[in-house]
Amino acid sequence: MSARAQAGRYLLAGVVVAVVAAPGAAAQAVGKITINYPTRSGASWPMYIAKEGGYYQKYGLDADLKFGVHPAGIAMLVSGEAAMANYSLEQSMEASTKDGSFLMIGSSLNKALFALMAQKNFTSVKQLKGKRIAVGQLGDAPYNYTQALLRTYGFGPRDVEWIPVGTDVSGRAAALISGRADATLLTAPNYFRLEEQGYKNLANLADHDDIYAATTYLLRKSKVVSDPNLPEQLIKAHAEAIKRFYDDEDFAVKAYEAFDKQPESDVRRIYERYKQGNLFERVPYVLAGAVKAVVAQQSDERIAAQMKAFDFRTVIDNGTVDYLVRQGFFEKLFGPGVKAEENRKEKLAMRK
Repeated sequence: MSARAQAGRYLLAGVVVAVVAAPGAAAQAVGKITINYPTRSGASWPMYIAKEGGYYQKYGLDADLKFGVHPAGIAMLVSGEAAMANYSLEQSMEASTKDGSFLMIGSSLNKALFALMAQKNFTSVKQLKGKRIAVGQLGDAPYNYTQALLRTYGFGPRDVEWIPVGTDVSGRAAALISGRADATLLTAPNYFRLEEQGYKNLANLADHDDIYAATTYLLRKSKVVSDPNLPEQLIKAHAEAIKRFYDDEDFAVKAYEAFDKQPESDVRRIYERYKQGNLFERVPYVLAGAVKAVVAQQSDERIAAQMKAFDFRTVIDNGTVDYLVRQGFFEKLFGPGVKAEENRKEKLAMRK
């Protein structure tokens, strides 16, 4: 056992943290925590598998997954109700510019299946100029993703009318079906149903390499100080879940359906896209390129100015992932083939 795992102190985003025990120790007491997931989509899949597969329990966590759309996750972290939120990088960064007490310790996803769905009479993205596009709220992740996607077609934020619906993906889909909106960005499997009804799939974020749709494990620094083993426990549990995802389609589908009841055929379609695209990160560094993309994608001048002025190195810490790389955790879990990914991601990771 390493000295760090046995006892000691290390620096986490500027906070000195005492390490009191090995997170993987068999005798470790189980700690009860709540984890927020703000979307019923593939982005939450590692949490579903970690819960259903017993990987939280394996690493000493009795985790309760609680759904709540943004800003519920932020409120849960601030109040102490939740220990972690699997949040979009955009929303995590924006929250951090207002409150530097948050901490991002890992990222399981940098790409996602988001289809720009439109009314049946549309055939191209360019036809959306001057039209109504539904979002949950101005400034949320789908809003930023939509703007980034529209920019690749020459659109500015004032070239469309934004329709805030105040809910998650189901509310955006309802706005399209009711005719309240001309288009909206939807996750799978929601957009599968609309395709079957004749609505048009004009573009997908997963097909644009220059657009990040990253998630991050968001915690409070105070929680890490009081529970210093938690980052390692979470990253290990989610890494095991991601391995199970790639190795066991039937279990992955079953775990997804436990939290978002959808037709099995739809869930398998999502699974195929995620697996073929290698969308889940085996080595979950928060990437510097993803952070830069979030800043560049901001259309709100006020938020953009706040992000440019903020030092995100104070709230992003890849130290736990670094440690697990050095300890050979990912290589042991995924096999020697992951070494090339480790080397590549280490160079791309956000650094102090």
